[in-house]
Amino acid sequence: MLMTRERRPAIRTLRGWAIHVLQEAGAIRECEEHGWMQDRADPHAWERAFDIAREDPPAGVSPDAAVAEVRDVLNSVGDTCPECTPD
Repeated sequence: MLMTRERRPAIRTLRGWAIHVLQEAGAIRECEEHGWMQDRADPHAWERAFDIAREDPPAGVSPDAAVAEVRDVLNSVGDTCPECTPD
C-alpha cells in the first residue's frame, strides 16, 4: 500500500519566514561568496516587506508579530559582508 506523508513547510521558523519576505521584497541580498545577508538600504523595499508581513503573516502569527520579526531581522543585518575584504 502506498503511503504519503504530509510535506513540511519549506520555512520552519518565524525568522526564516522574515528572511524570505525581506529577500522577496528586495530589501536584503546574500553575499555571493560567503552567504552573509546584506541590507540593500532601499526604504521602498523595506516598506514592501512590512506590507507583506502585515497582509500575509504566517499561519498562527499576528500581523504585528510578523512585522516585528521582519524589523528584528532587518535590524540584525549589516550592509556589508564581514568576510569580504574592503576595496
